[in-house]
Amino acid sequence: MPSLVARVSDPGVIREIRDGDEAALIALWHAAGVSRPWNDPQRDIAFARGSPHATILVAQAGDVLVASAMVGEDGHRGWAYYVAVAPERQKTGLGRAIMQAAEIWLLRRGIWKLQLLVRADNAGAVGFYERLGYHDTRTVCLQKVIEPAA
Repeated sequence: MPSLVARVSDPGVIREIRDGDEAALIALWHAAGVSRPWNDPQRDIAFARGSPHATILVAQAGDVLVASAMVGEDGHRGWAYYVAVAPERQKTGLGRAIMQAAEIWLLRRGIWKLQLLVRADNAGAVGFYERLGYHDTRTVCLQKVIEPAA
């Protein structure tokens, strides 16, 4: 099976998140437009890092984080979130590389399905994922934010 630490252009590597990456990662998410005001990125990072079923992969070129993917699994399916590439490095293969690293991470855990959510109005992202072999499953995703009882 391929190595999780992959070489990327410029030269760089894809690796799992480390202590001290958080601020640069959040800045990347904002620059790439994948963060939303209702999601607390620090909370999401801490949750992924605290789970044995999730991680955050980052592509680093020199001292700069240039791409990311939060990846997790529920024992049957894998999910990718916060897939981001720095705007000035989009269309260079980094998106493909970070998604391949996410797939490898899941395969090492015996997970062979990877799902992700794309906003309906983001045709560019849909086209990107279709070029990678993903397809619309024609399912509806329902969500409820549950709050602990006070």
